[in-house]
Amino acid sequence: MLLKDSKKIIFFLIFVIFLNHAHAFDLDETVDDELRKNYNSSKLIEPIDDNNHALNKSMEETESLPQLPNIVKSDNNISKPANSNTVYKPTKSVQKASLKNIKITKGSTIEVYNTNQISDWQSRGANVQFKLRTSKNTRRLSIPQSTIFLGEVVNSHQPQVTCNGGLVVIKIHSMRINSETIPINAYVVKANDKNIYFNNIKGERTFLKTAWAKGNWGRTLFNKMMTLTINLGSEGSTLVLSPFPFAYGTLCLGLNTLTSPITAFFSKGKHISIPAGSPFKIRFTSDFAV
Repeated sequence: MLLKDSKKIIFFLIFVIFLNHAHAFDLDETVDDELRKNYNSSKLIEPIDDNNHALNKSMEETESLPQLPNIVKSDNNISKPANSNTVYKPTKSVQKASLKNIKITKGSTIEVYNTNQISDWQSRGANVQFKLRTSKNTRRLSIPQSTIFLGEVVNSHQPQVTCNGGLVVIKIHSMRINSETIPINAYVVKANDKNIYFNNIKGERTFLKTAWAKGNWGRTLFNKMMTLTINLGSEGSTLVLSPFPFAYGTLCLGLNTLTSPITAFFSKGKHISIPAGSPFKIRFTSDFAV
């Protein structure tokens, strides 16, 4: 009994499946019929030219087909390649004026003036500047008026004991012509109309003057005692007293004369103070020519 029921069930399932396939085939044929009815082979898309017109058909036959939009060509968004022949030219930098006809012979001297004050209060490394009053054109020299000489203080001190004056030593290391700085070697041989030896601008040494000044007291006292002696000797009653003022004045004068050099030894000399615009003379220790 169970076997018979199983066969029935299997037969029923096969029947149902067959019916479904039959309907599917019928549906497919229905769709094909619809396509055949609406299909028009005369409206196949033909190749078109650049003006969107068909190549194999007339304008009447193609009017039923939609036209493609015109494409406007534009070069605005197309980046053009750089021209390989273009050569980059950098901007020209401003060049300094070149030196011309500059000549300096070793041992030559030239007169200049200082543009800033020079004194023994300046410390080492202080800058000093000189200028030409007029241009120089000789066999040994050829320098334009615009030349500036630059130097520095290499040694200095203020007045010292033993009546020693101040000291300033200047080395001229370069000159500036047409905005160009050229190294040179030069030193000062004359400052403010005073000859300079060994490049040492020295303050006045005042030992002799100071020693003489220190003896002023003894000489003044001696003159007073001498006058008193003469007055006492002119009268008979005071003649006996006249030698004593003379002796006293002579003693004081002698002692003051002996001690004045010792006291002057502990005194100081004078300061150096050369105002701007004072005349100087410098000497070159090396050759230079352009």
